[in-house]
Amino acid sequence: MMNSRVAGLVFATLVAMASMSAWAQPQAAASDSAGAQAASAMAAPGAAAPTSRQANRALRRKVYAAIGKDKSINAGNISVIAKGGAVTLNGSVADAAQIGKVEEIARGVPGVTSVTNKLTVMKSFGGM
Repeated sequence: MMNSRVAGLVFATLVAMASMSAWAQPQAAASDSAGAQAASAMAAPGAAAPTSRQANRALRRKVYAAIGKDKSINAGNISVIAKGGAVTLNGSVADAAQIGKVEEIARGVPGVTSVTNKLTVMKSFGGM
């Protein structure tokens, strides 16, 4: 009884060890190649992301500077989001005429491909 139990344990141990070593080699090779593919896939967008972020920030600054040059517009309540040449204007201006003017200024900035204008007219505190 004891011999068959020991023999069963030894056999199970040998089978487990053989299967682990048999699976470890192909799996290691597959994980190495998968890891290399994942690393190369992550490296490409990772390298491009800072460049596009920098370009978006630079375009945003250019739009802000262009709006700031027009002294009739208070750019303090305007936010600019730039993504790949597409610019979104958010915030408020003093009167309705400035909404179109800000959009026109943004469209004139080199590198801007489209403008989404979400500007509103600032309401006065007096309620009039």
